[in-house]
Amino acid sequence: MYAVRIHEYGSQEVLSYEKIDTPEPARGELLVKTEAIGVNFIDVYHRTGSYAGELPFVPGMEAAGVVASIGSDVEGFNVGDRVGYAMCTGSYAQYVVVPSWKVVVLPEGVDSQIGAAVMLQGMTAHYLSTSTYSLSSKDTALVHAAAGGVGLLLVQMANKFGARVIGTVSTHEKAKRVMDLGADEVIIYTDSDFEAKTMDITNDIGVDVVYDSVGKTTFEKSLNCLKPRGHMVLFGQSSGRVPPVDPQILNDKGSLFMTRPTLGHYAQNRSEMLARARDIFAWMAIGDLEVNVDKVFPLEKASDAHAYLESRASSGKILLS
Repeated sequence: MYAVRIHEYGSQEVLSYEKIDTPEPARGELLVKTEAIGVNFIDVYHRTGSYAGELPFVPGMEAAGVVASIGSDVEGFNVGDRVGYAMCTGSYAQYVVVPSWKVVVLPEGVDSQIGAAVMLQGMTAHYLSTSTYSLSSKDTALVHAAAGGVGLLLVQMANKFGARVIGTVSTHEKAKRVMDLGADEVIIYTDSDFEAKTMDITNDIGVDVVYDSVGKTTFEKSLNCLKPRGHMVLFGQSSGRVPPVDPQILNDKGSLFMTRPTLGHYAQNRSEMLARARDIFAWMAIGDLEVNVDKVFPLEKASDAHAYLESRASSGKILLS
């Protein structure tokens, strides 16, 4: 089979399209023939060594496709089932071995592209809005990168829970998209200072929660946007790692809460995985959650997909096929 491998950390050029052996599923595992592969910023962190691991490796954390074979002691799946999964490194490949507890059968009407587009980012938006900070109609949320893959889903979920949503985006085109999906206000950060604009929108009160996947360039001003006892939810670092923080700053700015969550700690077992996936697919089925696929690249063009992701030009999900 063919896969994309990384032999050294670096820029997009280290993504190497190679022929390697097709794996075999062991006990508790499924072999999935991939049809669509999600591209996420965590893949960039792995590629650059920001999240270091053992070299060489196949990157990628989610995909959807068809069950090709089944290891021992696996129940609830059949060869030919259309499935999706997340939180399993190695998805940039034509075949992937995945622990069965991380795999869900895709409902009728959800094709592989949509399945791959919603697994990791959909469950991320789900845990952010229901578990890390449980949004309700009393809350105002600031969502950075609101037109990104997680951002578009998070805006819709926050809207569904009745929260007031302020999104930040880079262009007027993205602003329209985010407004159409339920944001109450959108700040074009290339035109105005998001901190000043957020405080203006909230009458200098601030927001209850900031969802920040950008990191270095937004972190300090994000803290300034919070009301006393507000929650800073830093779930990514697309602009770079946030420098060390003196905890006293949380006191000075209003007894703030700060967390750096990751999906693996909010989907630690099969019951959590299934509960989040069921909600997401149910909301999709009734039209409460729209999944947007921005662009699809062939697997051998993974470097182009990463360049597109890092350009900040995308709105919605980037896939490989």
